[in-house]
Amino acid sequence: MPTLTPVFRVLGGLLIAFAAFMLAPLLVAPTLLTGSGADFILSALATAFCGLTLIALSPTKRSFELTRKQGFLITALAWTILPAFGAMPLVGYGLSVTDGYFEAVSAMTTTGSTVMTGLDAAEAPILLWRSLMQGIGGVGVIVLGIIMMPFLRVGGMQLFHTESSDTSEKIVAKAFDLSIWIFGIYIFLTLLCAGIYRLLGMTWFDAIAHAMPTISTGGFSTHDASFGYFDSPAMLWAAAIFMIAGALPFVAFIRAARGKVRAMLTDIQLRGFLSFLLIVTLLVAVTRSVRSDVPFGEALTHAAFNIVSVVTTTGFASEDYQLWGPFAVGVFFILTFVGGCSGSTAGGVKIYRFQILGRIAVAHLSRIVSPNRVSPVLYHERRVEDDVAFSILAFLVVMLFAVIASTFLLSWFGCDLVTALTGSAQAFANVGPGLGDVIGPAGNFSSLPDAAKWVLAFMMILGRLEFFTILVLLTPAYWRS
Repeated sequence: MPTLTPVFRVLGGLLIAFAAFMLAPLLVAPTLLTGSGADFILSALATAFCGLTLIALSPTKRSFELTRKQGFLITALAWTILPAFGAMPLVGYGLSVTDGYFEAVSAMTTTGSTVMTGLDAAEAPILLWRSLMQGIGGVGVIVLGIIMMPFLRVGGMQLFHTESSDTSEKIVAKAFDLSIWIFGIYIFLTLLCAGIYRLLGMTWFDAIAHAMPTISTGGFSTHDASFGYFDSPAMLWAAAIFMIAGALPFVAFIRAARGKVRAMLTDIQLRGFLSFLLIVTLLVAVTRSVRSDVPFGEALTHAAFNIVSVVTTTGFASEDYQLWGPFAVGVFFILTFVGGCSGSTAGGVKIYRFQILGRIAVAHLSRIVSPNRVSPVLYHERRVEDDVAFSILAFLVVMLFAVIASTFLLSWFGCDLVTALTGSAQAFANVGPGLGDVIGPAGNFSSLPDAAKWVLAFMMILGRLEFFTILVLLTPAYWRS
């Protein structure tokens, strides 16, 4: 069984930091001692107390290093426990415990599924807290993807280990330095995005509250109509650009900031991601323009925004794309699974896995034709080891079975097939909207049974942590010393 002292200390520190963030919505609270202002103060005090208690229960006189087992446990507990505390102000605002936890999990995992309605009339502190949780979850996802996942060797992420023995591949010397770079670039992009939104017509509150979900690819809005509320093509294009930025590998941004712009431009994953977005956007825009007699410029704008939103797993919507015809509905369902790049805020399967699987398929065909031929699988001019290929295939198999199991459970709880299937898919991929009249881009998750919401909340965490980080805790071997 892994030693729990470091686990408690790290979780305690996370809770104390989380409590500090809970005070930020007080900046827009009308009063501090009543209403949502009082809810945030009490929630922050309770969160800080629990954090201090965990630290007090885990005294240590020397520094410590986390083992792989402790890494799995901390990661799983952080994404499970922090939303529970994040839900406290939402419950105080009037949401049920189920709805509050669902909303907080959706925020922290940057999924963007919501049970809240009447956002246009909601209190400013609650709207800001939803966006802030997505901002916190987004930067946490980047740290998870760049530092933790390669260390934990989950889903093929060991391919991107930053502490490679090849010094030319190192971005920075230490994980702490890497975290500083990540935070700096993340905050810069968020502030830049907010500034652009303000210039294009948003209020400062809306600009900040939308910038955090944009860069974190979370998708929460302060309006029920999402980006359709603003009715601005320029704003849609700006949002699309910043959503893409959030879905790009942050290691590439770090390289560019350190003067290695060429390395960023030649990144195979980045080029593949952008090429895919361009092709699909043009295909959908041309098809809609021809079949529905929509001006090509309008069709291109909305196709680009909504396709980027789904592929980057953000979940914003400018209009109900289900009205674009059966072809568009089929395309958007497939796009639900794609995702962004490794080491970004985006969820989904991720582009690099598709690229590696394609190379594996080509190599296999070569072996069929020429059994004696050696056909190594290369990615970024590095050989893809067998354990990486196996991890990726295992990830896809587990994801398929998880979607099947989740669809079965949601159907059992009374959801129709479209809601159950697309709800499961969007939860695992952390996209936000599903398809259909209930949870589609014009719908909401509030009408689902409570049991279905708990299932989807667990699936959002499972998908965000790429399955094995959670599933490994269920194995007897993990708990053996």
